[in-house]
Parts: sequence; C-alpha cells; structure tokens
Amino acid sequence: MIMKSDREVCLMVTELAKQIDDHLRSHLTGLNLTATQAIAIRELSSPMTMRELAHQMTCEASNVTFVVDRLEAGGLVERTPHPDDRRSKRVALTAQGRAVRARLMRQLTKDSPLDPLSADERARLQTLLAKAVRT
Repeated sequence: MIMKSDREVCLMVTELAKQIDDHLRSHLTGLNLTATQAIAIRELSSPMTMRELAHQMTCEASNVTFVVDRLEAGGLVERTPHPDDRRSKRVALTAQGRAVRARLMRQLTKDSPLDPLSADERARLQTLLAKAVRT
C-alpha cells in the first residue's frame, strides 16, 4: 500500500525531473542541439561505449545510435574501436564537442532548479536519491 507521503515524494521527484528537463531545453539556444543530443553531450564526460551512453541517457541503444550519428555528422563526436573489445566502439567528444560541452555545462548552471539548495543540501539529496534508487 502506498502511503500518502510516498505518493507526494513521487510527485515531487517527477516535478523536479520535469523542471530539470525544461531547464535543459531552455538553455539550448545557440548550441544547435536537440535536447537528446545535449543529454548525450552532457553525459560524455569521458569516452564510453554506445551501450554505456544509452545507460547514462536512460534510453535504448538504437536511439543512441541515431543521436551519435547526428553528433558525428556535426563533428562533435567520433567513434573509435574499443581497446579491449573489437566488437564494440567507443564514443568520444572531438575538440569541437568538448568546446560545445563546456558551453552547455556553463549554460546549465544558470538558474538551475537545484539553485535553492546549498552544497550540503545537494549532497544530502544525492545521497538520499542514490539510496532510494538502489533499493
């Protein structure tokens, strides 16, 4: 049985996720990226496989292939052979992609939905969410 407080927490988490998504979309002006491409760029802090990127983006690998195709055509990412698995490719940002990621990350720090929280509160929220997600 779901308690009223559980429902309220779920609604607040859903609302926060929506606000974060809206925030991302509102800061794409001038970057020539779709929201999905921006998420991929944001998650590519280091080279990773397509499967790892799909996991980070919480989407299907086939969707990531389409997104990476577009980013590669735009010169923002490159695919390279995986050093340990010849069946796999790794995706990495190009120099241009790193510059776009840096600009995107600066944009995303403006007026963040998490701004009202102190650094300590953000750390506690992260700890609590990690605990909830892992249970």
